[in-house]
Amino acid sequence: MTTESPAPSTMLKGSCLCGQVSYSLTQKPSQFYFCHCQQCQKVTGSSFAANIVGPVDSIRWLSGENLLTHFDHPSRAFSKTFCSLCGSGVPHINKSKTSLVIPAGSLDQAPAIEPTANLFISESPAWLSIGLSANKFTSYADEKSSDDEK
Repeated sequence: MTTESPAPSTMLKGSCLCGQVSYSLTQKPSQFYFCHCQQCQKVTGSSFAANIVGPVDSIRWLSGENLLTHFDHPSRAFSKTFCSLCGSGVPHINKSKTSLVIPAGSLDQAPAIEPTANLFISESPAWLSIGLSANKFTSYADEKSSDDEK
């Protein structure tokens, strides 16, 4: 009689914007960073990347694995995987094959881990700190009703 080991339990689930690519994580992530380097600004189109790092073998693709497109920077230790339909970043194994990098925004629920560091802060754009102190709204900006005025 053989006994099969139970399937790993799912810790977190995530997906792309169009929903065609989905995944689960079976192990706890170990780190959560905001990376302000110029490459992360380019790849996200924003001021920084919010990346969670976990074990390489913790990813399980639930759907759309055939829709993944992968990019390795030719001269730097930098990679990106995204849905070929909507362009959303999804988890990928880093170029050195030592870690799974999970874009925090691709998760379908909040992770238990919190950000622990801001990396390459000297490369952060000057407009970031100004933008963080700008008026805040609960939806689209409406000049007449800022949440700061309530």
